[in-house]
Amino acid sequence: MSTAAGPTLRLDDRFARAVPELATPWQAAEAPSPRLLVLGEALAGELGLDPDWLRSDAGLRLLVGTAVPEGAHPVAQGYSGHQFGGYSPRLGDGRALLLGELVDRDGRLRDLHLKGSGRTPYARGGDGLAAVGPMLREHVVSEAMHALGIPTTRSLAVVATGATVRRETLLPGAVLARVASSHLRVGSFQYARASGDLGVLRRLAEHAIARHFPEAADAERPALALLEGVVAAQARLVAQWMLVGFVHGVMNTDNTTISGETIDYGPCAFLDAYDPATVFSSIDEGGRYAYGNQPLVIVWNLARLAEALLPLVDEDEEAAVPVAVAALERLTPQYEAAYAEGMRRKLGLDATPELALVDDLLALLKADRVDWTRFFRGLAGAARGDAEPLRRHFLDLAGVDAWLDRWRALGPDPEALVRANPAYVPRNHLVEEALTAATGGDLGPLGTLLDAVSRPYDERPGLERYAEPGPGDGTYVTYCGT
Repeated sequence: MSTAAGPTLRLDDRFARAVPELATPWQAAEAPSPRLLVLGEALAGELGLDPDWLRSDAGLRLLVGTAVPEGAHPVAQGYSGHQFGGYSPRLGDGRALLLGELVDRDGRLRDLHLKGSGRTPYARGGDGLAAVGPMLREHVVSEAMHALGIPTTRSLAVVATGATVRRETLLPGAVLARVASSHLRVGSFQYARASGDLGVLRRLAEHAIARHFPEAADAERPALALLEGVVAAQARLVAQWMLVGFVHGVMNTDNTTISGETIDYGPCAFLDAYDPATVFSSIDEGGRYAYGNQPLVIVWNLARLAEALLPLVDEDEEAAVPVAVAALERLTPQYEAAYAEGMRRKLGLDATPELALVDDLLALLKADRVDWTRFFRGLAGAARGDAEPLRRHFLDLAGVDAWLDRWRALGPDPEALVRANPAYVPRNHLVEEALTAATGGDLGPLGTLLDAVSRPYDERPGLERYAEPGPGDGTYVTYCGT
């Protein structure tokens, strides 16, 4: 079904026209009785969409994909992926649709994409549906990441469909309307390369360059410049994850974007107690995507992108290998530089601290399982002379006192510390509490949580429990929701 979706909305199909081999025309499944659960009004404004119209029957039909503007051509995207190290040649959007691209009020091209909109040819036996809880998780965490200044896909809305989804139990269904600078992934290039058609791979690279790295078009080797751009973007992104204690949970190559945005918030979570071995995902039994492994995994993932791009880097693939390897070798130094700069800000310092100061701090945090977010937030008080709220979280008082003396000697700025360290992140127990309530029909806890994490640096009365770690030992298990 197609209908006018407001007087100004136009959805382009640039991706589908550029690489039709990776775009399967499809339409969303019917939603029996769509009901809006949450709407990102500020994002709607950025996109030039009227929030009141989005709340209307016509707007809700757009948000679940059952009514799209004239001229729109929704597609399910094809891509491959290494999932936990194992290669799957044909993954794709099994329960998602790219409705199209729109130009926002700042002139940026952005995807409007649905998740949970029904089975597609890539569903691989799945039902193509999504439950309310996981879709609201993506809304909460992606909006929190945006508020923290971390590149991310955004959630425009979550709409209950009125359908029932069968998982371990029967759950209410929902569709997430998601916005991104694109949904191009490392897996997109793996899929194009596996097709054996260099024309498809070349057109995909040209589309990615035009979309994300236009300066690469004038490089001597555009495909190499594309790889270098993705390496730099992902190095910065993963450093930002590590600095806020974010664990993605499923860093497969199909969840690694070309844009450098965080995508697919399935079994993700934030650290409470600091431990590099932390794993939350129920399916990550071997700890491949543990918190401390993320900087290593991104190198591995982008090596797969380099492999896919080799014939575009040089017709002689053997000659392309050392060139691509040199580009990949820049990732770790770029990550380390971004992490060091971020840690300088987190410590409130004017100059990058010596590595030993950071390493010694991390050892102290790990030994006493100190809460990551609360420790760094508490540094502002310690810089003003009151270290007791921090000291009470350590058993090794001599060790932490010695570290604080070294740190204070560098002249940390209390105000800079407050600006750099959030008071609120989407803590696991609070997210689960809000999702459970919302699944049962109570959106109150979700609203309070969103209020806290949407202004993470602004401490407010009444939100004290949102700054506290969870009960028990901080061990949580998260699920992908499929």
